[in-house]
Amino acid sequence: MALTKIEKLGKYEVKEELGRGSMGVVYRGFDPFLDREVALKVALSDMMQDKHFSQRYSRMFFNEARVAGMLDHPNIVHVYDAGMEGSYSYLVMEYIKGGKTLRDFSRTSNLLPQEKVLAIIFKCCKALDYAHTLGVIHRDIKPGNIMLTKDMEVKLGDFSVAQIIKGDETQVTGFLGSPLYMSPEQVKEEELTNRTDLYSMGVVMFELLTGSPPYSGDNVSSLIYKIITEDPITIRQIKPDIPETIENIIKKALSRNPDDRYQRGLDFAADISHAYRTLKHTGQGIKEQEKFEKLKKLDFFKDFYNSELWEVIKASDWVEFEEEQRIITEGEIDESFYIIVSGEVYVKKGDNVLVKLTHGDCFGEMGYLSKARRTADIISLTQVSLLKVNGSLIDKASVHCQLRFNRVFLRTLIDRLTRTSEKLAKDRQTTSSDTE
Repeated sequence: MALTKIEKLGKYEVKEELGRGSMGVVYRGFDPFLDREVALKVALSDMMQDKHFSQRYSRMFFNEARVAGMLDHPNIVHVYDAGMEGSYSYLVMEYIKGGKTLRDFSRTSNLLPQEKVLAIIFKCCKALDYAHTLGVIHRDIKPGNIMLTKDMEVKLGDFSVAQIIKGDETQVTGFLGSPLYMSPEQVKEEELTNRTDLYSMGVVMFELLTGSPPYSGDNVSSLIYKIITEDPITIRQIKPDIPETIENIIKKALSRNPDDRYQRGLDFAADISHAYRTLKHTGQGIKEQEKFEKLKKLDFFKDFYNSELWEVIKASDWVEFEEEQRIITEGEIDESFYIIVSGEVYVKKGDNVLVKLTHGDCFGEMGYLSKARRTADIISLTQVSLLKVNGSLIDKASVHCQLRFNRVFLRTLIDRLTRTSEKLAKDRQTTSSDTE
């Protein structure tokens, strides 16, 4: 049976071919039991029949299922199932309708705006930090393994050559990955840490901003020699309009010495977030001292020392919206927490307005706390000014600032839940009285 003629794999219906890669063919499929579309990644039958490659190839193929099955993160492609049907091995994955890989945005003719690139790299770094805390090193970070949905959401995939630190089972070894994106220690086949993935992410960031990688060579040997011995060209030699803050981030990510790089994806993400705010608000907004004076008057910050409040300001965005603008969209993933400095907003679920919030009120607590999807829309009722607190940057603040912020945050959350419970109880009492 030819690979393109497959009609069913296990319980899954095969609909159409979506693409081919070195590890297999990807089809759009359908799961009739759960009534949902899936992506079916089927191992190339020719490779599986080759005795020289089959054992290693099978191990790589099912390594992806084993590793990805450990991970549950909104920016990592979900792997639902794996199986064999006759001579075919297959993975069942999350289907991303209309998704594109970052390869489509790595050409000089189709580059994304700098703000979008920073947002993408930020989410990738957070996803990698999550994987690294579970002991998983991806080892093949490159544009072709990062997808964007139609809504520009990030999905990191292809864990076929990933390594599990201290894993009990025999793992895939050898010269693995794509040389253009490999760290110096990876091309030398040395022991790897999470920092090799962060180096590769720096290469991806460089390419998304310029349309070319930081190193090139006439062949693999010359490319590897440059990666090991030479510093890359600075990004502003190619794109002078790129801010120095971004250039410094890439320099740190691409350090040949792993000890000089970012030690965690969270550190990388924090610097990206700072650069994003700088880029987005260049020449905009009110002066820092004016922000400080306005925030000092809010109940939320009444117990903060001045030094702590300045730390919060540095870890936050000052954002403004005109009347009837959407601030938060139901279903999106956003870990930010908002404090209303001036103006009013309303909380909307479907067509129903649930509550109005005003000067000094807060919203977004649950997204900040649990990193869960937003459960309602937040829309500006009037012109509003908001302090948008970034969780990643608060994590970088001093211990005293974090403790005070979290204490006030929890007090605010408890107060909100108490008021909501009292309102529900009052509404039930009113309803009960009306029916008597």
